[in-house]
Amino acid sequence: MDTKIRRPVTWTPQEEATGGRLIDRLDGIFHPIEKFVAFLSALCIFALMAVGVMQIVGRQVFGTPIFGYIDAVEMSISIFAFLAIAYCERLNGHVRMELVVGKMRGRPLWTLEIFGQIVALFVVAILIYYGWTHALRAYEYGDSTIDAQIPWWPSKMLVAFAFLTLWVRLWLNLIGYARLFINPDAAPIAVPLVADVKQMAEEEAAEAGALEQEKQNKGSAAS
Repeated sequence: MDTKIRRPVTWTPQEEATGGRLIDRLDGIFHPIEKFVAFLSALCIFALMAVGVMQIVGRQVFGTPIFGYIDAVEMSISIFAFLAIAYCERLNGHVRMELVVGKMRGRPLWTLEIFGQIVALFVVAILIYYGWTHALRAYEYGDSTIDAQIPWWPSKMLVAFAFLTLWVRLWLNLIGYARLFINPDAAPIAVPLVADVKQMAEEEAAEAGALEQEKQNKGSAAS
């Protein structure tokens, strides 16, 4: 899948009339939020790795494991699995079946993409609702882990928040696809695109060649 976000170098009157600049501005506003949430997710994962090392050293060397470590790992699953889900969607990192859409072009492709976004918005909205109500129920009943008695509701509320960010991103995708349906010749902005296998192979080969050339240059400079 194509992970690059393409933006036109210049805005034509037709692209501005179909909302190209507006969509680009909305994407520019929301994307830093996605990046910040993804950064928090990565930071939490790194912190858990550090705690995991401390847990192993403390248990094997000093015979004193960290109390509640297993409970903390269980609660962190929501961070690993969901917190960066919108950022992944923005970079088109989710798995997509492109056997059909990969052969389509123009309005038929954008129509199918619009249909997919509408279905995704409906499903994610249901997940937000039930994720939020489930978190509230855990808060009201005082649901906690078995060992360390850590409350479950913050972890469950993170799931609803993560799906909310994905829901906003799907709306931006829907607007972007609708714009392309109206103006098929417009430059795609802030929408996942079907990967061009040949182009991806050429780009990867070019990057590999550039890295190899850089290594050779460093070797020549060192000698």
